Amino acid sequence: MRDWQVYLLKCADLSLYCGITNNLKARIDTHNAGNGAKYTRGRLPVELVAKSYEMTKSQALKCEMYIKKLPAPKKISTLTTQNFF
Repeated sequence: MRDWQVYLLKCADLSLYCGITNNLKARIDTHNAGNGAKYTRGRLPVELVAKSYEMTKSQALKCEMYIKKLPAPKKISTLTTQNFF
């Protein structure tokens, strides 16, 4: 099923967090409630800055790893313009 997305959040300290989910709104709410990833807990609030199109979980995991290796300035533009698969 193609219901997974890669997303980028901008944290309160202006750092970026990259993750995957199959329910983007719920995942962002979880992060902002302090129950998300350990990285974002101390950097609240977070806001969505980019998301991918829907893909399979396997594709999303590969895309996430690719995005995480990029320098911060390229992450947003790459995620929103790249056709990974």
